[in-house]
Amino acid sequence: MRDPRLLRVTGYAAAAAMGGFLFGYDSAVINGAIHGIETRFPANPGVTGFVVAADLPGAAVGAAVAGQIADRIGRLGAQRVAGVLFAVTAIGSALPFTVWDLAAWRMAGGVAIGMASVIAPTYIAEVSPAAYRGRLASLQQLAIVLGIVVSQLVNYVLAAVGDGSAGTIGPLHTWQWMFLVNLLPAAVYLLLSTVMPESPRYLVRAGRDDAARAILDRIEGGDTAAHVARIKEALGQRKARLSDLRGPRFLLPVVWTGITLCAFQQLCGINVIFYYSATLWQSVGVEESGSLLLSLFTSVINLIGTFVAISLVDRLGRRPLLMTGSLGMAVALATTAYAFTHTVGGVLPFGWGLTALVGASVFVLFYALSWGAIVWVLLGEMFPLRIRAAAMGVATATQWLANWLVTLTFPSLSAWSLPGTYLMYAAFAALSFVFVRRRIAETKGRTLEAISGAA
Repeated sequence: MRDPRLLRVTGYAAAAAMGGFLFGYDSAVINGAIHGIETRFPANPGVTGFVVAADLPGAAVGAAVAGQIADRIGRLGAQRVAGVLFAVTAIGSALPFTVWDLAAWRMAGGVAIGMASVIAPTYIAEVSPAAYRGRLASLQQLAIVLGIVVSQLVNYVLAAVGDGSAGTIGPLHTWQWMFLVNLLPAAVYLLLSTVMPESPRYLVRAGRDDAARAILDRIEGGDTAAHVARIKEALGQRKARLSDLRGPRFLLPVVWTGITLCAFQQLCGINVIFYYSATLWQSVGVEESGSLLLSLFTSVINLIGTFVAISLVDRLGRRPLLMTGSLGMAVALATTAYAFTHTVGGVLPFGWGLTALVGASVFVLFYALSWGAIVWVLLGEMFPLRIRAAAMGVATATQWLANWLVTLTFPSLSAWSLPGTYLMYAAFAALSFVFVRRRIAETKGRTLEAISGAA
């Protein structure tokens, strides 16, 4: 890491990944705020589930349009649009009049989340040298995880100061401060967008070859003229259109692969842990302060697993980590499901409660070292350059729709059978192993242009 070019590009990748931090914070902050929101706006479980999941349809929309915006005004222009949305919706979510305008603000915030989820991995992949792309692209997931950890830490501290999420700190309820804190990273995200260089591959697309060569010299060196020529060849003779995603079966096979990859990332139920863990532990007898501390503990496990992924992705490759994660998640989820069958009178005995906690923690660990980080790496590199932003948008929109489906249905499914719900997630984790083995090609150490040619 002493190479100044590599240090420089690592800084650019980390700056782009700030969108992932906002993504993680904005997505997970609701976990600690649910009790306070329910106290302020009493509602049935269906309405609660709708509010919790409201950002996810917005994220699907944001992801779907982000590729077109990024191709039209640049990766950094799209980043600035997302940054403004993050800031505005942080204020709106903190100051709602009813539960329904809270849901509307969360949906608008979801648009920003969806845009960030496309822009960051696209930008990082397009500025990263092939030998380091896996580790640098994993910074997106690291930032997401850090955002989740910080949101849980902020929730825990604010709840302690404000006597619970339904309490008050100064003129606002505790849960309102939880949302408002997101203004700070949103401002940082906007500031970073003013000092980062534009993606050289976007610049070539826009006909700014001189600027692209200058940036390539700063981040990679070598024969930049030849590199620009290879990028032009990968781009083709005309600008990409959404129609270019079409294939013999509605969409190109590589796009279907990306869509399925994104669906499996969510159907294993990971965001149930990050959106509902506080209320889940309360439902089996843990007090609010303890449940928030357990949520923070789970987020730290997620952070540890992400560091494992970063250290291994360019050594072992993408496929081995994904398959290892699938098997580990399936076993951990099945164990957690079995533990929840021993709930007595709404409370888990200590031994089975510990088993459930260990199972959930192992699930998060295996997810973080595999599907959490590696999917973002693959999404940034698996699509042909000419359709990358658009294909990323379609695949990531699917991810958010799957996330929305899981988040919206969990309250009702868990009321029906908590063990059965976790067993269903375990089945999806097992199926994801089969999918990776049959459909995912290894991309370790290959240039984006070489991957584009093989796709």
